[in-house]
Amino acid sequence: MAKQETITLMEFQSNFGTEEACESHLFKIRWPNGFVCPKCGHTEYFNIKSRHLYQCKSCNHQTSVTAGTIMEKSKTPLTKWFWAMFLMGEDKRGCSALYLSKQLKVAYSTAWAISHKIRTAMGQRDTMYVLDGTVELDDAFFGGTREGSKRGRGTDKTVVLVGISLNPQGKPQFVKMRTVENVKGKTLERFAKENIEPGSFIKSDGFKSYNKLCGAGYSHEGKPFDPEGEPEHLKWLHIVISNAKAFIQGTYHGLDDLHLQSYLDEFCFRFNRRFFSTQLFNRIVNACAVASPISYYELMR
Repeated sequence: MAKQETITLMEFQSNFGTEEACESHLFKIRWPNGFVCPKCGHTEYFNIKSRHLYQCKSCNHQTSVTAGTIMEKSKTPLTKWFWAMFLMGEDKRGCSALYLSKQLKVAYSTAWAISHKIRTAMGQRDTMYVLDGTVELDDAFFGGTREGSKRGRGTDKTVVLVGISLNPQGKPQFVKMRTVENVKGKTLERFAKENIEPGSFIKSDGFKSYNKLCGAGYSHEGKPFDPEGEPEHLKWLHIVISNAKAFIQGTYHGLDDLHLQSYLDEFCFRFNRRFFSTQLFNRIVNACAVASPISYYELMR
């Protein structure tokens, strides 16, 4: 991952206290080598400061620094967007919409939409990376226990596939999490093809559906999970799953199934950059600047 500058609270307040400063920062991210018209590719433009627009001198197309990003068409000032990104990156426990609403002095619905759009950007950013080498893979179950429900793979909780790549020393590198309908062979194969480099060595428990991976371009070893007999088998995977559940339960009480993936995306984004905690703000800004727009209606689907 490309190195980003670290930033303290005092530096953040000094650098991004105005709309102009935030807009200038986004401009540099969107067009690091100078303005390029998104319609015709021309590089000369007029700066319409009163409307925060840039007009191409060739085709007259007008655009803004937020057009085509997760912040597109937002009426919320950029200063508050930047504060939301800083707060979400600063606290490893995450920020609830209620907390953001109070800190930013915006309606709860606005804070909720901003936080979910930022999580969407985090998820889109992590699609750029795949797991490789040795990968631990298992299914986990998230959500509250319903009265009379079964445990394990017969539960009515939300099923989540979790994969984590290990370095040559056996330590965790990157994690991927995806909500799925079931743990059938085709579902596991689809997850692997989307998130794991072909030729990787996948370790799982002894559930028979994982055998499907052998014919999908992967080496596979499946063993029944036995924390007492073989404590190292899937050790890191289960630690990460436990941490993800604590992260979601600790900050986002009463989480519904509809938006679980969004919170998993935030957890994975943060975990995959755990060695760059002081750089998270800049990494979040970059993710939001390149992410595709999403509407409030789409967030609710």
